Amino acid sequence: MSIRVRLLLSFAAMLLVPLILFLFAALLWGLVYRGDVNTLMDAYNVKAVISSMERHDERLLKELRRTATRNPDLLTQQDYLQEMDGELKLAQSKLIVRIGGSPGYVSEELRTTGILVRLPEPVEDRHDDEDSVVRLEGRVYTLDGIGFRLSDGRSGDLFVVHQEEPLVDFARRFFPFLVISLLVIFVLTNLTLTYLVSRGILRPLKELRQAVEKIKDGNLEFKLLPGRKDEIGQLSDAFEAMRGKLKESIDKQLQYEENRKVLISNISHDLKTPITSIRGYVDGIRDGVADTPEKMERYMSTIAIKTDDIDHLIDELFLYSKLDLNRLPFHFEAVEIGTFLADCTDDLRFDLEKKGIELCTDISNVQLLMVRADREKVKRVITNIVGNCIKYMDKPKKTIRLRAVAAGIGVRIEIADNGPGIEPSALPFVFDRFYRAEQSRNSRTGGSGLGLAIAKQIVEGHGGEIGAASEQGEGTTIYFTLPTIAS
Repeated sequence: MSIRVRLLLSFAAMLLVPLILFLFAALLWGLVYRGDVNTLMDAYNVKAVISSMERHDERLLKELRRTATRNPDLLTQQDYLQEMDGELKLAQSKLIVRIGGSPGYVSEELRTTGILVRLPEPVEDRHDDEDSVVRLEGRVYTLDGIGFRLSDGRSGDLFVVHQEEPLVDFARRFFPFLVISLLVIFVLTNLTLTYLVSRGILRPLKELRQAVEKIKDGNLEFKLLPGRKDEIGQLSDAFEAMRGKLKESIDKQLQYEENRKVLISNISHDLKTPITSIRGYVDGIRDGVADTPEKMERYMSTIAIKTDDIDHLIDELFLYSKLDLNRLPFHFEAVEIGTFLADCTDDLRFDLEKKGIELCTDISNVQLLMVRADREKVKRVITNIVGNCIKYMDKPKKTIRLRAVAAGIGVRIEIADNGPGIEPSALPFVFDRFYRAEQSRNSRTGGSGLGLAIAKQIVEGHGGEIGAASEQGEGTTIYFTLPTIAS
């Protein structure tokens, strides 16, 4: 339930509950001051009936009082009493006349009620306005008593009996408690609704404030649990998503920082090794160790090779940095992949044969397939993968196989060697930035450890995927895909 709906319902309840309680209190007040109400009609009719009954009842009481004072003997005549009883019935009242302590006349409706034994004791000087209440068999009767004395000296009294509703009697007896209860209910209702609504809003806001404090203190190792469907719940979900993204970003930044430290360490080591060799050969030349033209040529050749290694290392680092920062543009064009791979393998085969490595190719299945590629960068991918294969080959007969096949809407290129393979624990990380594994990227083999990371950046820049499979002792296969285009 949204906060808006919750507040609207709360405000409506705060208005309706007191209104209902007020109407209930007004009804009780009406019952207290109006007396018995047998039926609930519409407001105007009820008011008219009650007023009429009251006026008729009062008129008859006055007449009976006059009779008791001026002509009390008339109260012994049954015809007169029956006539007055009939009049009283119109006002929902009944008549009882008692003479000398014995019943002289009793309304027919009261004869079987047992009310006669509950009448007040005869009192010779009973006041006209004296009345009493009788409770009998779950009913409540109010008695308006009038005393009189007959001409023969006998005393008597009469009672105009009116049956009250139990609710009226209850209201009359417990009205103060009802008023106090209504006030307590009114206060508790408002307090409860205010507390529930405010708690439903303030508690999640407090949790959000605590979460903000944790983030301010640098603590992201927590989680806001969902569970609300209102606006604050949506805010909490958005905040939790922000916290997750922030934590991911910070973790990635820390990983980048750690990777850069590893890179600096590796580059420092890889640079120091050839520089140390160059310095050694230069010192040998300066000290006259290279005292023959042959030694001098060998020393100078070694210095040139080490310088090329340093230059290649710096080039790879510079290339990777530009790829990582998306600052190296790709020059895409439609490339017939079969012809392109044939050209690449021809160039590689010459260099590999000089190192005693056999290159086997199988690219006939992709003839005439067109891909959208940057020629130079795809060639760099193949060169880096082949270079990585060369570093770790340990078999007497060294073999590299290049195979290309159509795969769905792309071309899959596989480059496999018969080297020692890669441990399963290291295999998922061979393309990670600056990653070196003891078995797969041993620094003794040279290189910056960026070759496969650069290959991954280039392949993903083409919209393709790259992966590795390996079996220890049998060799490693590096594969990547390039999307095809219509020819």
